[in-house]
Amino acid sequence: MYQLIISRIAEKQLASFPKQIANNITAKIDSLIIDPRPAGCKKLEGSDKEYRIRSGDYRIIYRIEDAQLIIEVIRIGHRRAIYKNR
Repeated sequence: MYQLIISRIAEKQLASFPKQIANNITAKIDSLIIDPRPAGCKKLEGSDKEYRIRSGDYRIIYRIEDAQLIIEVIRIGHRRAIYKNR
C-alpha cells in the first residue's frame, strides 16, 4: 500500500475550501492510497510522475513515486486556475 504525503501548500488550499467541498476532496485523496491511478486520472504533460484527478470543479495534482510507494499531493484548486504558474 502507498504512503500519502500532502504538501504544505495543498493543506492550505484544502483548508480554504467550504467544508462540503473539502470533504469530497479528502475522500478522493484517501482513495489514492488503494489505487494511485484510478479511472479518470490523467498524466500531466511535461512530467513523468505527475497526475491529476477530478473532484467536481476541482483538481487534485499529485506525484507518484512507485519505487518508494509514495503519493505526494502537490496542489489542489479550481479547474480554471490550477494549471497556471506550474
